Amino acid sequence: MSIRAVGLFFICISFLTGLGLAYFTVNEAVTVNKDDTLYQKINDEKEKYEWAAEDAKIDPVWKKTPGIVGREVDVEASYKKMKKQGGYDPDRFVYKLIKPEVSMGDLPPSPIYRGHPAKEMVSFLINVSWGEEFIPDMVEIFSEHQVKATFFIDGEFAKEYTHLIQMIEEEGHIIGSHGYMHKDMAKMSKADSKNNLEQADELLFALTKEKVKYFAPPAGSYNEGTVEAAHEMGMETILWSVDTVDWKKPTKDVLISRVMSRLHNGATVLMHPTEVTVNSLPDLIEKIKKEGYHIAALPKLLSEER
Repeated sequence: MSIRAVGLFFICISFLTGLGLAYFTVNEAVTVNKDDTLYQKINDEKEKYEWAAEDAKIDPVWKKTPGIVGREVDVEASYKKMKKQGGYDPDRFVYKLIKPEVSMGDLPPSPIYRGHPAKEMVSFLINVSWGEEFIPDMVEIFSEHQVKATFFIDGEFAKEYTHLIQMIEEEGHIIGSHGYMHKDMAKMSKADSKNNLEQADELLFALTKEKVKYFAPPAGSYNEGTVEAAHEMGMETILWSVDTVDWKKPTKDVLISRVMSRLHNGATVLMHPTEVTVNSLPDLIEKIKKEGYHIAALPKLLSEER
């Protein structure tokens, strides 16, 4: 090959690489040698870095609990990667994700109190049937701190304050149902519960054009028929594991202390649009993040992802 041809060859390779089209290197192919001490080392150490998948289940205390994915080491892919890059390094393990065999959708109707206990994530649940004057500030604080929450909206409230519901949705938060007119659903028949939920669902769908997937019973009051009615409508019944008790108007310090002392993996933190909640949120968010938790809306908390 002439010098000119060689030059053109490398110019072409440089161009293709810049486009992300050239991925090969000299001697890229690595033959797997199972007798290699590197291969044996990977095989011996892999269990330290693997996680078993866990199925969704009905816990006797926490009721419906999501599963979580596992992972196993792809020994051959890990060997090839380490062989090319200079030797054994656990940071270069290649993994295969293992999905649970039982998902939340496979389980019978049951309320949900928390996410998976191995998941370093918490979720804010805001029950809304009053407190309209505080919602814009809450939404602004969440935006400033890049936090997404789940707002459970009473149907009657949605009818009166449509602009607030649209504001919440436009900011990327999840809209759930809080029923209609804040009724005690534990005192209702299954048929009455379904009728109540349908009234709220129609109003929320008209505003958001999204099917409601989550329902929080007013005051956490429900019976078996309530949960079954929600399930038949494609909704999960959501309760909580940490309560701010903000409706009793505690001080900011008391509210933050109450939450932080009870925080755990997979926690669901109940709050309402109140003055003390608005005043507490910036510091509360920072403290939760400093403890190493991610804050996300319910779909992420309840997903099987780690």
